[in-house]
Amino acid sequence: MRLRIRDLREDKDLTQKQISEYLMCDQSLYSKYERGEREIPLHLIIKLADYYDVSIDYLVGRRSEKR
Repeated sequence: MRLRIRDLREDKDLTQKQISEYLMCDQSLYSKYERGEREIPLHLIIKLADYYDVSIDYLVGRRSEKR
């Protein structure tokens, strides 16, 4: 599954550190989520979808429309 979390973060000119602080996780762990090395927990996917104001389906690459 290719998440769009990196693209959304970069579109907002945010750093991995800023997002990891919002998610209350370590920056190195968040980096692994972006690279697909670790599976991101559902509760964090929901939190990111709310943060970026996109649907979960968009975030996880199942839809091309943001909402």
